[in-house]
Amino acid sequence: MAKTERKWVKPVDLSVLPRRFEPEEAEPRWRALWDEWGIHSYDPSRPREETFIVDTPPPTASGSLHVGHVFSYTHQDLIVRYQRMKGRNIFYPMGWDDNGLPTERRVQNVFNVRSDPFMAYDSGLKIERVDPKTKPRDLPHPTVVSRRNFIELCHIVTAEDEVAFKDLWKMLGLSVDWKEEYATIDDRSRGISQLSFLDLYEKGHIYQVDAPTMWDIDFATAVAQAEVEDRERDGAFHDIEFGTANGENFVIATTRPELLAACVGIAAHPDDERYKPLFGNMAISPVYRVSVPIFPTELADPEKGTGVLMVCTFGDQTDVQWWREQSLPLRQVLGRDGLIVDRHYGDEGWESNDPKLANANYAEIIGKRINQARRIVVEQLQDSANAAIAGGGAPLQGEPRRIKHAVRFFEKGDSPLEYLTSRQWFVRLMDKKDKLIEKGRQIKWHPAYMGKRYEDWTTNLGLDWAISRQRHFGVQFPVWYRLDDQANPIYSDPILATPEMLPLDPMSSVAPGFEEAQRGLPGGFAGEPDVFDTWFTSSLSPQIGARWGQDGHKMDNLFPMDVRPQAHDIIRTWAFYTIAKSMLHHDEVPWHNVVLSGWILDPDRKKMSKSRGNVVTPTGMLEEYGADAIRYWAGSARLGADTAFDEQVFRVGKRLVTKIYNAGKFVLSQEGPEGDITNELDLAFIAELKKLVERATAAFEEFEYSRALEETESFFWSAFTDNYLELVKKRTRTDEDPDGRASAIATLRTGLSVTMRLFAPFVPTITDEVWSWNFAEQTGKQSIHIADWPSAAEFEGIRNPIRDDSFAVACDAIAAVRKAKTDMGLGMGRPLAVLSLVGNADSLFVLSGVVNDVNDGANASGLDVIEGDADGERFVATIEPQVQEET
Repeated sequence: MAKTERKWVKPVDLSVLPRRFEPEEAEPRWRALWDEWGIHSYDPSRPREETFIVDTPPPTASGSLHVGHVFSYTHQDLIVRYQRMKGRNIFYPMGWDDNGLPTERRVQNVFNVRSDPFMAYDSGLKIERVDPKTKPRDLPHPTVVSRRNFIELCHIVTAEDEVAFKDLWKMLGLSVDWKEEYATIDDRSRGISQLSFLDLYEKGHIYQVDAPTMWDIDFATAVAQAEVEDRERDGAFHDIEFGTANGENFVIATTRPELLAACVGIAAHPDDERYKPLFGNMAISPVYRVSVPIFPTELADPEKGTGVLMVCTFGDQTDVQWWREQSLPLRQVLGRDGLIVDRHYGDEGWESNDPKLANANYAEIIGKRINQARRIVVEQLQDSANAAIAGGGAPLQGEPRRIKHAVRFFEKGDSPLEYLTSRQWFVRLMDKKDKLIEKGRQIKWHPAYMGKRYEDWTTNLGLDWAISRQRHFGVQFPVWYRLDDQANPIYSDPILATPEMLPLDPMSSVAPGFEEAQRGLPGGFAGEPDVFDTWFTSSLSPQIGARWGQDGHKMDNLFPMDVRPQAHDIIRTWAFYTIAKSMLHHDEVPWHNVVLSGWILDPDRKKMSKSRGNVVTPTGMLEEYGADAIRYWAGSARLGADTAFDEQVFRVGKRLVTKIYNAGKFVLSQEGPEGDITNELDLAFIAELKKLVERATAAFEEFEYSRALEETESFFWSAFTDNYLELVKKRTRTDEDPDGRASAIATLRTGLSVTMRLFAPFVPTITDEVWSWNFAEQTGKQSIHIADWPSAAEFEGIRNPIRDDSFAVACDAIAAVRKAKTDMGLGMGRPLAVLSLVGNADSLFVLSGVVNDVNDGANASGLDVIEGDADGERFVATIEPQVQEET
């Protein structure tokens, strides 16, 4: 019988491959191919159970993205790429959060304009950009434009920003389905946001009221509790003497002496013996000589200041609470622009025991800013003529005592928040905290402890959600008001749009039942000028993606979603509000998992942010190191952990990319007979590879991408390239053992195929490059990113090694040889005349199954084994190099 000739493994032709991997050439080439092949596209025909749905964060499209965005958006892409390789149909949209305060501020600066919502629209308006080199003091007074004109300018700027952002995301290799792109100010988002308002209003979850609200004087708008942060600031306690109606006096301590005119009460703890006799009496304020009640409250801290304090309208949230509980009068002295407003003592609600003195003192602070007013009031308190009771001494007791204390700020603001009374729209949440916590517990938080942050925030919520903003570039309330015979809005009877009318702007659309000519006239109508808080729209990102209530409605297929990736610092805003909206609209959770990324820290361990001016723009580092290296850095960060910006990790990532390229060339350039994996070392290596697949898969299933990378990287360097490749290099080229050669080549290719796929989510370009040389044709999968994720099924038919530790023993043996050669200053390729390994009997027995490969890896002419003590190691090597002939 004629002998059948064995098939030959076809090697890759190295001559057609570049000597080095060049990311600047490869990355755009592969991005174009991915787009051409459509491998990132969502398939709406596939059922929900086969689909993985991402509620992608819409980044704020204002200014520029920074390295923190690259960090967190890479994390979600790692998860998406893994799920795609698992065969899932991926819904992975991208939105742009382009409405809101950051965009307005940017447009104001770019064009030097300000918006007036009641100004007429100018269809021919032309506004030139400001030269960015111009100093603010050299700019003329801002041009005032209509809100519609201002919005048009906003659209110009955000469109430019979004193009730049999209280019950066593509440069990073995000596998977004760009057919599912949206912006939070586009018609789809506006319509869904306005539909949300109508739905919540109909269900009784929305109300409007004149009430004390946190106010940012620079942005001139109300803000919500979730948008507030505490910042440590210098301050001072001012000890001020008050009088009483019966001629006594006491000293209060305050950090806000400028609010003395707004004082409406005095409070102390009910158990504070110093002040018990005062409760129920009236106090008299210095400077203005106004009588105010003294009352007990357990919220007063006897250890803070002097233990007794003045209640003002309004210094903080506690003042608001006391004002309501005690039915105190409203005396507001601060305007929405941060200036002291004009008041007159003697008018109703502004009674004084000495109106002449009060008005003279108050006149000095009218129109002044807060800090100016504070200095003036402190000077007045140093004058005995301003004592609470005529004839007393100077009210200010001693010098102000300097302190550092937490002051509330709008997270995007530069001035401390004030509490001002204004008409605002609210969503009722305070009565739903228990249900919100229950919904949060139905979601898996990754890391798990982050769920406690959500619960703590919800438990400590102190206010309903203020959703109205006194701004311009935002989603408008779909509301109008009838006007009375004085052209004043009747706020108690709003006119709501119908769903069919959405989206609309009530400042340019006509209210049902009216004509445009009636706008602003007595008996006519007026549009609501306020816009939604940007979170009111952003919190609908799942519904926007699923096109709730619109053409192409896919709520049944896409909601609830599988995962919400986001940063941990916006649990209190984006996560909380999205859960709240989903609960109020659908009585559902919006997604099954929340995956939290940490912050990027600068070298001083401070969070990188544009407001701090310590950010690194990503384009330069992407050009220098390549996207794969940057993605490697991002993928190395633990879930939820803050991570230092470290260019050294970029270099490590770039080194990994180079190693993958070179390993791929080595493995795929080996040629020889085809055959099964039969060698003991090869079988043992495959057994370890199978365990790696199990560990990496388990990590990804828990969204622990960094653990998957760590496991894969460690195996690739230590097990695969540093050891296995060196151990079998000779066997892949021998003609004396065709079965062993075939086994080695098959194992190398299996190892490369599996590790490339495990690396693919992290370094998508280099892995697809190597994949294309052989595996694309072999598997019929033109891209590694639609290839099958490695699984146990791939290893069926490959028997287990005789000993489970054969591979570990071989690695330890070659490590002992490597150490011995290093100690003698020899390279690993130096031939050895003598090689002996000392080890215990069990280790030597296992070594016998892989001894030939160890001998080849050591480049020795023979290997002696000696049973003995290896000084705590598995093996100790003794070597003697061959004598090299002089040439």
